[in-house]
Amino acid sequence: GPGAQDGTRGGKPVASLSPALSLPGLHICAIAIALEVSVGKTNTVMALNNSNVLLPCTFTTCIGFQDLVFTWYFNSTEMIYHGKIKNKATEPTLISRNPRVEFVGSTTKKDNNISIVLNGVEFSDAGKYTCHVKNPKEKNAQHNATIFLTVVHKMVETDNTVTVIIVSVVGGLIGLLILFMLIKRVVLFIIKKTQDGKAVGTGTGMSSGRALSVHAGRSVW
Repeated sequence: GPGAQDGTRGGKPVASLSPALSLPGLHICAIAIALEVSVGKTNTVMALNNSNVLLPCTFTTCIGFQDLVFTWYFNSTEMIYHGKIKNKATEPTLISRNPRVEFVGSTTKKDNNISIVLNGVEFSDAGKYTCHVKNPKEKNAQHNATIFLTVVHKMVETDNTVTVIIVSVVGGLIGLLILFMLIKRVVLFIIKKTQDGKAVGTGTGMSSGRALSVHAGRSVW
């Protein structure tokens, strides 16, 4: 169908049953895996009003790319950056962009980074940002990833109260355990010394008794 023809199916890249194998210093594709676009581990970004915000995006492809086209959209309709990359040896060429948008990625390094920065963020900039890529070398395969931007008046401080309480309790328990072990060692040391003293005293008494018996025997004789 149309989805398979352009390299996507239900918004996801079409791939073979055999996944890519990642080994140290080696990337192997068992069978060609279609273009894939990613905005990172999380698809949400929070920015302070009137600040500059990074909108990350990278793409991967196993068979390389030629005359690749990438586009950033705001709320699916407004094009804010449009670029083209001839091949892996060249950096992107700007086709058009919003004056407040700046390209900060690089496609000649290991990662195919096509991230942008939105300068002077306003509350009206909050919304959905889509990074769309089309690779003619993969039979015009297309894929996209979306990131959601929230603009706030001020950053909310994270409440670490619970964390502090947990750390304090754990620290207190460890301290009590150490104290208990020290007291136990001192008590065992005192008990040992006491037992040693009794043993020495008993031995001395027995020696004195034997000496008196001998002396008494001699006197009687």
